[in-house]
Amino acid sequence: MAGRFSPRPTRTTVRGGHVAVPGGIPRQAAVAGRARTWVPQWPLDLGLVLGPLRRGPGDPTFRAMPDGSVWRASLTPSGPGTLRVSARGAEVRGEAWGPGAEWLLERLPELLGAADDPSVFVPRHRVVAMARHRRPGLRLTRTGLVMESLIPSVLEQKVTTDEAYRAWRLLVRKFGEPAPGPAPGRMYVMPDARTWALIPSWEWHRAGVDNKRASTILRAVRVAARMEEAVRMPPAQAQARLEVVPGIGPWTSAEVVQRSHGAADAVTVGDLHLPGIVGFALAGDRDADDSVMLELLEPYAGQRHRAARLILLSGRVPARRTPRMPRGDIGRL
Repeated sequence: MAGRFSPRPTRTTVRGGHVAVPGGIPRQAAVAGRARTWVPQWPLDLGLVLGPLRRGPGDPTFRAMPDGSVWRASLTPSGPGTLRVSARGAEVRGEAWGPGAEWLLERLPELLGAADDPSVFVPRHRVVAMARHRRPGLRLTRTGLVMESLIPSVLEQKVTTDEAYRAWRLLVRKFGEPAPGPAPGRMYVMPDARTWALIPSWEWHRAGVDNKRASTILRAVRVAARMEEAVRMPPAQAQARLEVVPGIGPWTSAEVVQRSHGAADAVTVGDLHLPGIVGFALAGDRDADDSVMLELLEPYAGQRHRAARLILLSGRVPARRTPRMPRGDIGRL
């Protein structure tokens, strides 16, 4: 998900959402699965569109391959499934395996931004206009899945990027199931709601997840069906549904609907870095808070998340002037 930022990216700048997907001719998978071809009517950048779905370079549910393909392992309403997406010229090919294969292929266009309409976006600042010009393949993905974005977003609450990504990686590999089909090695489908609910307390501790975040996830998975219903709601109503669960606030709900709904206006508030980045890029104010950020983004009402992503992708971020937040590991206690 990382864009080009200096020094090391924070989780906020990472949310600009670009994965380096090497070029080349995609290889064909060795095991036959269901397949679908689709021709988008716009430039498509797989790394930009799917980048926000990757939770760190070691994410066991996401893999960008040297042949130019992107693999995802998802828990769909029809069951676990593996999706491989590759582009050759103007044509996109999707291949899928497992009980969820048909569900994944049916929603392939939306996953790649077909439900998004960037034509309504009007840049109001030079930095935003330049970022848009340089990223013609940017579209907002819509996964149609809530829990697969909700759980890792809760894990990312108030901790460093490394801690959150490590917890997600350890828990999915230990309690998930291997991705169906000929997926690259060590790819896993995340656990279902019942499995999350049965994870012992000491396993959360070993993964470095404190009781507050673990309890929030446990409360959410108990009402997983109700959470997934939110995908059929408008983004604002979906956020309200998610925030009914104690421990899920505006930051987490926005991070979820940005992915599950492709919500163009779901700007993230309550973030440690984003207000300063937006303030610095648009007004030279690196000390901006949420209220200042929202005021600066007001000209983009209806498209504030898209504007924020373009700012993150522009690389115009203030230089670090305080020490990086220390990484903790409660699993060592």
